[in-house]
Amino acid sequence: MAFKIRDIVNALEAVAPSSLQEAYDNSGLLVGQMDQEVQQALLCLDCTEEVVQEAIDKHCQLVIAHHPIVFSGLKRFNSSNYVQRCIELAIRNKVAIYAIHTNLDNVLQGGVNAKIAERLGLVNGRILQPMPGQMLRLDVYVPKENADELESALFDAGAGQVGAYSECRFAIDGSGSFTPGEGSDPYLGSQGVREFVAERQVSVVLPASLRSAVLSAMYKHHPYEEVAHHLWALDNAHPDFGAGLVGELPQAMSESEFLAHLKSSMDLHNFRYTPRKHNGPIKTVALCGGAGSFLIKKARACADAYVTADVKYHEFFDTEKELLLCDIGHFESERFTQERLAEILSHKFPNFATLFTQTNTNPVRYYL
Repeated sequence: MAFKIRDIVNALEAVAPSSLQEAYDNSGLLVGQMDQEVQQALLCLDCTEEVVQEAIDKHCQLVIAHHPIVFSGLKRFNSSNYVQRCIELAIRNKVAIYAIHTNLDNVLQGGVNAKIAERLGLVNGRILQPMPGQMLRLDVYVPKENADELESALFDAGAGQVGAYSECRFAIDGSGSFTPGEGSDPYLGSQGVREFVAERQVSVVLPASLRSAVLSAMYKHHPYEEVAHHLWALDNAHPDFGAGLVGELPQAMSESEFLAHLKSSMDLHNFRYTPRKHNGPIKTVALCGGAGSFLIKKARACADAYVTADVKYHEFFDTEKELLLCDIGHFESERFTQERLAEILSHKFPNFATLFTQTNTNPVRYYL
């Protein structure tokens, strides 16, 4: 069964909206067109020349990678480096490349960190550092008799969700007035005559990623030709968006037990860690797939252990020996992301084929 790349992208970004990617990132469709047909996709952590060739050999029209192969603008295509060669190979063979990077890092449900937490068996997962600027408040004014229909449309579009509570709104009844001008086609009243209407102000919160969908629903289900509304940016943090994750082990472990559990659960050969000055139990665990040293202080304030990667030598001192800091490697921390991508797509499209790359794209090797 053939799908459009647009279908695949929409399914992935319903879980990890592109608006959640960091400013430095370059997630999205890097090569190809949204209307291009695709029968199967090759999933990987990194898209390299070898991965694109594997996609060609396996008749995959799309490569879905976690890391973008292109982070900045390309000025030349003369095969002078691995990025250019990868893109050239994909274009020549009509293989599309899509990356879903920090937007998948920054979601709680279905994201990179949730997959790590799942392997570690953590419960009660929550965002370690919530992302600001991801919440909006919509105030819209509507005739009272139309308020219920409008509210239902806003809720169906995703507005009004506060934590575990749905269909949340605040309403104020009042009186509105307007005078239809020349060229207007008023729902109530006549041109040139001031109209007074019993109206309701409906206020709902919504994620910034749903702005377009919610506003579209508002316009579609509002009776007025001109919809009076205000959209406000909030400082409130969204509980499902942000960096890192923190959760609890079902049963506390000793430090040595946790280290062995980490090694086994993440299928590691070895990893770096710095011990604590005391030998207390490990119960609360923070984690961040990929480079997560920027969250060490956050983790130290709320967790017994922190699992991440790419920690510099002097950053191990930032634990003040109060936190069991484990650097398991960038590739090693995120390699199960392709399983998460397959889960998202198989849930949405049971008949869409996804293959895991057999190419080892980890550039780091260990001499034992």
